[in-house]
Amino acid sequence: MSLNPRRHPPGVRSRSSTITGHDIDALWAYRDRGALDEPHAQLVDRHRTLANAQIGVTFHLKLLNRLMSGEFPVDGALFVRIDRTVDQLEVATDARDAATQKVLAALEPIEAAASASRPDGPPLSTDDRAALLAIVGGAKLHEHLLTGRASVTASSGTCIPYPQMQKLQRAGLIVRDTSHPVHAGQPVSLTDAGRAALLDTRRTSTTHAPKSPARPGASPSTPAKRR
Repeated sequence: MSLNPRRHPPGVRSRSSTITGHDIDALWAYRDRGALDEPHAQLVDRHRTLANAQIGVTFHLKLLNRLMSGEFPVDGALFVRIDRTVDQLEVATDARDAATQKVLAALEPIEAAASASRPDGPPLSTDDRAALLAIVGGAKLHEHLLTGRASVTASSGTCIPYPQMQKLQRAGLIVRDTSHPVHAGQPVSLTDAGRAALLDTRRTSTTHAPKSPARPGASPSTPAKRR
């Protein structure tokens, strides 16, 4: 029995994509990397609750179909199993519907905010977007004591050119923690504007989800055909 942990009731997934500008897979990946503001993070958490609730509905529905397929002897025990499964399906459906309403409620402030404001400034280049994604995971600005050369290194090992960091800082997308000495490493992090820039498709050149480790139970990608 194959159950997709990201399957949502019809309409919820498409509405989320329309309002946020990203499909749910992209939002899940951003959430795992800590790139979401509080409203979007709450939306993803509620989507996950909904996905789990949908699994319960799918499981009990498939079980009910199996019980009624003729595979089992028609007797009193079968009727008891059918009645129990119907009750469980009803409970699972109620939980799914409640989770759906919570997702829709989480979408309302995001939709209102998107209607009320539009980000200013030029579109993010692919390099700038990649730099912001690297900084999300943690980054530090270092200055060599002898040479005075400054460099930015993300926790992932990605090196970000210092001029690019300065440009992002001037744009208000990142901020340095100047309470730390630069020779020891000043933490660099995204501002709220930086997080919004990553999420807003009007300011990015691509809306594909950032790469993240595969979740348990996820279907592997289709292998390339052999020639």
